Amino acid sequence: MRTHVYVDGYNLYFGCLKKTPHKWLNLHALCSALMPQNDIRAIRYFTAQVSGTPHDPDQPTRQQTYFRALRTLPQVSIHLGHFLTHEVSMPDAADWQRGRYTPRRVMKTEEKGSDVNIATHLLIDAFDDAFDVAVIVSNDSDLKEPISVVRNRFGKTIGILNPQAKVSRALQPLAHFIKPIRPGALANAQFPAVMQDATGQFHKPGRW
Repeated sequence: MRTHVYVDGYNLYFGCLKKTPHKWLNLHALCSALMPQNDIRAIRYFTAQVSGTPHDPDQPTRQQTYFRALRTLPQVSIHLGHFLTHEVSMPDAADWQRGRYTPRRVMKTEEKGSDVNIATHLLIDAFDDAFDVAVIVSNDSDLKEPISVVRNRFGKTIGILNPQAKVSRALQPLAHFIKPIRPGALANAQFPAVMQDATGQFHKPGRW
């Protein structure tokens, strides 16, 4: 069955990649291993470009190197939102538990745009009859409505590759199949340490 995969990069990273050695992930290899019977025509990867921080100034370089690796896969396209960092006032947790409100000024970073981008491409691809199966790599309940439309209005099969420990109660009833993304599958779907593209040779980041 013609299959399109929609990857929420932020959800994937914080769901099962952060603090693991598996960030050098070949998305096509992972999807092919988890869905060997599917004809994977396209993998859309949704994320945002990160900025360096005082404790990790090389973060953008590592991300760009990973983008370079992904672009060697003909099925993969990268769709960028953006990060928004701003100062907000939030209650101190200890005081909140004691029934007091002590505001603290903190810097809050939010990823913006990916949910809307996923929904947009999912609906456009369904309208264009580009797939028989739409597979969502996310556990974000905000995607409930576009997934429901694709299943009920366009009659498409919905799959979820879940990067988190539990499946969203909002998404679970909409899926025809759900598969967890386990550490073993991630370990077996890594890019080689040394890669080649049209520009030349490049390497997996040494520290990630």
